[in-house]
Amino acid sequence: MKLGTGLFTCQRRPDDGRSSSEVYDEMLTLGRAIDDAGLDSAWVSEHHFTEDDYLSGTMPALGALAAVTEDVELGTCIALAPLYDAVRLAEDVATVDNISGGRTTLGLAIGSNPDEFDAFGVPREERVDRLTDAVNVCRAAWSPGPLEYGADFHDVSPEVNVTPKPAHDVPVMLGGSAKPAVRRAARTADAWCAPSALSVEGVRKRVEDVRSVREAEGLDGDFGIYVLQHGFVADSAEEAWDAMADGYLYLQRRYAELFSGESVDSLSDERVAELREQAIFGSPETVVGELERYRDALGDDIHVVLRTYYPGIGTDRMVECVERLGRDVAPHLR
Repeated sequence: MKLGTGLFTCQRRPDDGRSSSEVYDEMLTLGRAIDDAGLDSAWVSEHHFTEDDYLSGTMPALGALAAVTEDVELGTCIALAPLYDAVRLAEDVATVDNISGGRTTLGLAIGSNPDEFDAFGVPREERVDRLTDAVNVCRAAWSPGPLEYGADFHDVSPEVNVTPKPAHDVPVMLGGSAKPAVRRAARTADAWCAPSALSVEGVRKRVEDVRSVREAEGLDGDFGIYVLQHGFVADSAEEAWDAMADGYLYLQRRYAELFSGESVDSLSDERVAELREQAIFGSPETVVGELERYRDALGDDIHVVLRTYYPGIGTDRMVECVERLGRDVAPHLR
């Protein structure tokens, strides 16, 4: 069982007086800490046109993280595939992969926020087809020689030889919890990422579906299972919740706004209780026990991404959490 963390969103809360440059410096500090702690991966996330400067440049961010780390897997969780020119995406991912020495994973999803699609001039009804096309373009671009693929949404000749080629076979991971999204990942990707809202049993059922689809369609080869969840490590549950709560609940308010298109000034008591119940936090022993539930349900060959990056809670707090994940949690899961 592997354990990674992130997701770097680089948001600035209204009460955060730092510049964007200082927030990005924090990301690099945490990236170094993740690498030094011996964790398996570090991840960035993507949204656009937000008042709090949510990270939009996934590939520049991964390139910077690649330059300050040596061993960890680096990936997007998630890049919004329909908003990209797929050839440029393939080039940028290959560049990051070469900078990192072959440590990149490309996580993609169809996206949902209407404002983002409107601003980019991309019809939302095309988002599934654009995701599939982007996966096909990237794989064709990373293969030896010319593209040899007729892109549906990009006016590029199949004779073009896209360079550079990546340093390794970059895995493509797809997100989403709905049955069509899960089955799309099973058929077209190298991995699927379970979103944090799913229970352990919900993840187990979808993994069963993935394996059933791949077996029925004769799809061989390794297929990765990633599980996304929120959490924090401290001496006790109370201390961990105190550290993460402000940033965690702020993040959830902003997500609620992105998905609804309406302002969300506060979360209901019921929603806060639900979010607290979903998260994995507390002492190292408690966190290990909660993560082992995923291993018991899914097997050893899974990769948990425990989100411990929360806007504005303090760099030192997050570094300490990362260090404890590496020292006190990860060794018990391997």
